[in-house]
Amino acid sequence: MRRRLIQSTLAVVLVVIAVFGVSLVIVETRTISESARERVESEAVRLASIVDSRLLVEDKVTAEIISDQVAEDRYAVIRIPGKPPIEVGAKPEGDVISATAPGEEGETVTVQEPRSSVTREVGRTLLIIGLVALLAVIAAVLLAVRQASRLASPLTDLAETAERLGSGDPRPRHRRYGVPELDRVADVLDRSAERIARMLTAERRLAADASHQLRTPLTALSMRLEEITLTDDPDTVKEEATIALAQVERLTDVVERLLTNSRDPRTGSAVTFDLDEVIKQQLAEWRPAYRSAGRAIVTSGKRELRAVGTPGAVAQVLAALIENSLMHGGGTVALRTRVTGNQVVVEVTDEGPGVPADLGARIFERAISGRNSTGIGLAVARDLAEADGGRLEMLQAGPPVFGLFLSRTPPQKSPDDETRRTVR
Repeated sequence: MRRRLIQSTLAVVLVVIAVFGVSLVIVETRTISESARERVESEAVRLASIVDSRLLVEDKVTAEIISDQVAEDRYAVIRIPGKPPIEVGAKPEGDVISATAPGEEGETVTVQEPRSSVTREVGRTLLIIGLVALLAVIAAVLLAVRQASRLASPLTDLAETAERLGSGDPRPRHRRYGVPELDRVADVLDRSAERIARMLTAERRLAADASHQLRTPLTALSMRLEEITLTDDPDTVKEEATIALAQVERLTDVVERLLTNSRDPRTGSAVTFDLDEVIKQQLAEWRPAYRSAGRAIVTSGKRELRAVGTPGAVAQVLAALIENSLMHGGGTVALRTRVTGNQVVVEVTDEGPGVPADLGARIFERAISGRNSTGIGLAVARDLAEADGGRLEMLQAGPPVFGLFLSRTPPQKSPDDETRRTVR
């Protein structure tokens, strides 16, 4: 591309020089020729005037007197009636420029100049024009090289950026080149890089979330399957198999929820559900793990509460809080339910030391963890809570208290309740 730009620029300059140079040469040649003829004619008229003035005072007209008035490269002949011709200068050979001027006393003055002088002047003019054309060509080449570098370097840079995007490096470069068309291409590549970076971040986030969220259900499922393999009691096998099937359904719900959040974390499928059932299911699932650790998990607070949300998502949020208490907390873990305004609150607390002061509110940020853990559990739980219009907050750092806030559905009033209220 660089060579083509230089060649095209040079071709344009050469065409312009050829067109205007030839025209200038023709015009200058004619101008020099006309100027030489005018000079010779003016010389002849001037000499005729000098001869007239001397003849009027009856002074002699000689070659010595006239020679001072004639230029060295010119030849003059003065013809006075009744006298021999007076010649001044050397008579030129070859083609000449000649002019004759008559005098008032009947004399004639003829002045000649060799055309070679005009040819020399035309040659000097052509040399000047050629030098100017050469300088123009050199300047055009330098300008073409500069412009080619200005255009080719950004294109090379953009090609490297596109290749870098294709190799998996989505960092935008934010370089601009002062050329609108190239800057537009750079804008498109930067926007593409940002989109690719978001897609890669979403994929990595999905992988991390899936690894974290599926670990607990798979562990619980494997425990149930181990129980089945270790017993010969048909009733126990049936019971454990039923529980395992329920855990498989919850596992499927976790996967679907993760895929939904990966597409749009704000998309929820909130419904009205029985909060007691979700809490009861979590207690049944986590009691074996707490029993193995020599700890207890209990529940308290209001009962028969109905909330708005996705049961699977709420179960995952509670599971994340319960697992967090199992790994980082201590003593008994308590799930308390209460009502505040038009919201249902599920508080999860334990008797451990709580959240370190240096973490504070950053506990919900990804990759933030006080101990050896992934640091994404609480972040995922917060996203799940917010997807259905709820929220997850740390109400107290030590002892730790986390609160899950959900929209509340008022209990339905039965006709018997209305009758009792009327009788009273």
